[in-house]
Amino acid sequence: MGNEITLVNYAYMLRCADGSLYAGWTNDINKRLLAHQSGNASKYTRTRLPVSLVYYETFETKEEAMSREYAFKHMSKSEKESLIISSNAEVDTTNNSH
Repeated sequence: MGNEITLVNYAYMLRCADGSLYAGWTNDINKRLLAHQSGNASKYTRTRLPVSLVYYETFETKEEAMSREYAFKHMSKSEKESLIISSNAEVDTTNNSH
């Protein structure tokens, strides 16, 4: 029983090159961000590269993350911007490994 793997689910927002915001959910934030940055994650972000991770929240279940993504998608852009600013969540996604 001590070998249980705890999965973390994320609801996240990306800022696209055109300034728009994209909302999604995943259980592997790094892998999903790389997929977005390489143009292999969504039609929306593929045409708006580069993208950067600007906000995320963690959840225990996939359903909670999906519900939060749904909520993001129904917020106005100003509501999303306020959430990003209030959380101070401009996320550093640079990989410092060489």
